[in-house]
Amino acid sequence: MLIAARPQGKHMAGRWEFPGGKISGGESPEAALRRELREELGIEVQCCRFEMSLVHAYPDREVELLFHVVEAWRGTPESLEGQVLRWVPIAELSDQDILEADLLFIRTLQQRVGGAR
Repeated sequence: MLIAARPQGKHMAGRWEFPGGKISGGESPEAALRRELREELGIEVQCCRFEMSLVHAYPDREVELLFHVVEAWRGTPESLEGQVLRWVPIAELSDQDILEADLLFIRTLQQRVGGAR
């Protein structure tokens, strides 16, 4: 799985998360995913599937996340916004300093592929 470090100056800078971003007004979740990954990573999503959604409350904010798995894309992911990228096997995602909001996604993925440690 590809994870990205949150850049300096952003909330929770240096922590790891899954690439993606905010949905703009009138945009579908899938259209937002395609746009965000094109802007952040320079890839064109060809096939993705929705996995789950959740709401997570941090001490200073609440976020709603929609988790999609990108199964096929065109191009090579690269950092277009200065974030550090890392490919990590699903079984090792729990060993990364991942944002708390993404932990349920990781547990779900690991259960599905038998990759929990």
